Amino acid sequence: MDRGLKLERLVIRKGAEVLLRMDRAVPPGAVLTVMGPSGSGKSTLLAAITGTLDRAFALEGRILLDGRDITDLPPQARGVGLLFQDALLFPHLSVGGNLAFGLAAGGSRAARRDTVVAALSEVGLEGYAARDPATLSGGQRARVALMRTLLAEPRALLLDEPFSRLDADRRGQVRQLVFDRARARDLPVLLVTHDAEDARAAAGEVVTLSGKLG
Repeated sequence: MDRGLKLERLVIRKGAEVLLRMDRAVPPGAVLTVMGPSGSGKSTLLAAITGTLDRAFALEGRILLDGRDITDLPPQARGVGLLFQDALLFPHLSVGGNLAFGLAAGGSRAARRDTVVAALSEVGLEGYAARDPATLSGGQRARVALMRTLLAEPRALLLDEPFSRLDADRRGQVRQLVFDRARARDLPVLLVTHDAEDARAAAGEVVTLSGKLG
């Protein structure tokens, strides 16, 4: 099986205008960084991969994940995880409740609890399960958001500038943690950023977009 994420002759148009072309493969454990200013098409590319592309845009080509064509599948059937600029934790759930939300349905309560405890331990947040997300620092929120995404067992991870709201001290630590956890799971990663330091830390291929979206 051809593993990883493949963007096969991908073209995104708005009317007659070509906004973006992409023909790249991201192997398991590798990071492809897509850079460009606001309006260059970075978020549009992520929307195409996640299946949330606005109907104003037309998509050509194929999106393959582990050899499976996901181009026309609904978002929930694609097996793609996404981390945003904001952690987007559910305020009405505890930290543990947020993590449990990422788990597939089924399994005993004890098994689900053990999985949550192990996930918190993996990112240095032992004993945080009962905490209110509002009491967490930005770096801690980012770690919880990461593990909630990974507990859903995606086959690829998309990063929509998830480090941009962190201060300089935490940014490098969280960034490395995200890359390390994704590589440990052999996930292909696509990082969207405007920060050259993010691209250097990703240590993979860099694609720079220069188009302007209307």
